Amino acid sequence: MAGNVFEFTDQNFDQEVLASDVPVLVDLWAAWCGPCRLVAPHVEAIAQEYAGRVKVGKLDVDRNRQTAVKYGIRSIPTLLIFKGGRVVDQIVGAVPKEHIARHLDRVLSEE
Repeated sequence: MAGNVFEFTDQNFDQEVLASDVPVLVDLWAAWCGPCRLVAPHVEAIAQEYAGRVKVGKLDVDRNRQTAVKYGIRSIPTLLIFKGGRVVDQIVGAVPKEHIARHLDRVLSEE
């Protein structure tokens, strides 16, 4: 993982994501997923650009099935945006960085 990108797991999800005092972008992915590899550099760039304002991390759905099932993940990559311990936005599929940024800016403007 890049320096600003956290690794979320079933074990640390509640503490790192749900209890976060800043919005959290969670990239749900798997190593075998081609579109996940396409979106990964965008997620890393977002982590740098939004450092201090948004926590950014990845959750491997193959290793952390409990969390993936809890949030009904049926397609990857899926990006979930959490604020105040709940999902406030969702992006499915490999999308451009600007698309992710627009979603984050909207969530940040609601603060």
